Amino acid sequence: MDEPTGNLDRHTAGQIQDLLVGLSEQHGVALLVVTHDQRLAARMQRVLTLQDGRLIAA
Repeated sequence: MDEPTGNLDRHTAGQIQDLLVGLSEQHGVALLVVTHDQRLAARMQRVLTLQDGRLIAA
């Protein structure tokens, strides 16, 4: 997903994020999320950062 909650208010964004993470955990599936939202990134199990054209594991 590319910025899945970027245009939502903070409350609604939190609810959607809870739903996505919950579904991922419940069904054992991976989420691929591209975001500038550090709070959303922090909720992911693994974070990769694109820096100077290189993918960096955080």
